[in-house]
Amino acid sequence: MPRPTRRRLAAALVLAMTIAAGLAVHRWAPDGAASDIAGDLLYALAAYAGLVLLVPRPRPWVVGVAAATWCVGVELFQLTGLPERVGAAFGPAMLLLGTVFDPRDLVVYVAAVAAATALDAAFVAAGRRARERRPVA
Repeated sequence: MPRPTRRRLAAALVLAMTIAAGLAVHRWAPDGAASDIAGDLLYALAAYAGLVLLVPRPRPWVVGVAAATWCVGVELFQLTGLPERVGAAFGPAMLLLGTVFDPRDLVVYVAAVAAATALDAAFVAAGRRARERRPVA
């Protein structure tokens, strides 16, 4: 079994912390714009980290495009009304699919994924520089 990469381990840690923070916001934050934006930001970060965890080799911009596409697709899917009906029947589905469309969410998703992509690119570049400085045995 291949050894997990530093990037994959970091993604797992980020994903776990993001899920915990998202559940805390969902449970304890008062309903309002701030909690909605925080939830959207955490959802986008979880999508990005989840993709890195599942497929750790692609360049950060590829992961960013995929994560943004997922988030925007889920938000646009809410226009059908189906996620709201599924969420009414099975509450936990709302955490993955949301309920109703909000155009502000699209902006938050794209901005959060852009920030995650920039941070991941810096992480990947730092790892590359560290490997290049390592003496050859």
